[in-house]
Amino acid sequence: MTVRDFIHTSQPQRVVFGAGSLQHLAREIDALGARRALVLSTPEQRAQAERVADMLGAKAAGVFDRAVMHVPIETAREAREVARRLGADCAVAIGGGSTTGLGKAIALDSGLPILAIPTTYAGSEMTPIYGLTEGGLKKTGKDFRVLPRTVIYDPELSRTLPVGLSVTSGINAIAHAAEGLYAQDSNPVMDLMAQEGIAALARALPAIRARADDIEARGDALYGAWLCGSVLGNVGMALHHKLCHTLGGSFNLPHAEVHTIVLPHALAFNAAAAPQAMARIARALGTPAAPQGMQDLARQNGAPVALRDIGMEEAGLDSAADIAVRNPYWNPRPFGPPERDVIRALLQRAWAGEPPG
Repeated sequence: MTVRDFIHTSQPQRVVFGAGSLQHLAREIDALGARRALVLSTPEQRAQAERVADMLGAKAAGVFDRAVMHVPIETAREAREVARRLGADCAVAIGGGSTTGLGKAIALDSGLPILAIPTTYAGSEMTPIYGLTEGGLKKTGKDFRVLPRTVIYDPELSRTLPVGLSVTSGINAIAHAAEGLYAQDSNPVMDLMAQEGIAALARALPAIRARADDIEARGDALYGAWLCGSVLGNVGMALHHKLCHTLGGSFNLPHAEVHTIVLPHALAFNAAAAPQAMARIARALGTPAAPQGMQDLARQNGAPVALRDIGMEEAGLDSAADIAVRNPYWNPRPFGPPERDVIRALLQRAWAGEPPG
């Protein structure tokens, strides 16, 4: 096989992985050279945040529990002010993509180092990508100041993650790797990580659905999320992420569920233009075809497969199509304004939960 030309840049990041690894938190704060950590969480995960603050003792500057989906600019500004007022010199983000995203928003403005403790499979902790929502539009960017300096992956912390959220969060992670396989700047290293990450999650999610506290399956899922997030952190995004950013940021739909529903349709749109990527995804899933295999993985494990089931109004599909094609990401099959009607039809199928076509 002839290896194609590529460029790969390694990212400076420390990963601590293993059941019970939260016990090393104080050591990792010291390794950052930090003395006062602001602990971030969603309101629902306040108890976990307080546990982390208790573990840090005098090294905890306080807890900020206002993280929400899609990082509204107002919340980001409030968190930055709290960090400044408390004299925090680092932030500890415990939770999923919403909390990690808030940590990134703080880092973008202040340069504070972030230590992430993921309790879902979002993968945001492995990327220098940030997102902020302002005026109903979600804007994303890439800046290495927001990449968490240290990540602690402790499968014990995801044991209580509800099964439904575990499945959608896991498929959200798969989306990162799937798009990485046909990204403009993909490379052989990322291809290997993507296929392994998809396979790990495809193996883990049915096992978690069968037994929610299966620590081996939880470990597999976090391992897959680490690999898939690493792929997203190293290569560009394409159609799938553009659609999900549009639907999430402009219509306030739940992040992981949107990714779960849209991914099969985005893969079908790109299938003819990226056959090698589709073959790798299908192999990782153990299915004949990547698009249908992804939808089957969701449906068979109780995840939603229709946008109408997560609060999307059919009347909003025209606007979503317009927004998506206005400033398109690079994609193996173009989807700018001339393809607007094709994207509108894709969204209609995703809204109705039809098979990807």
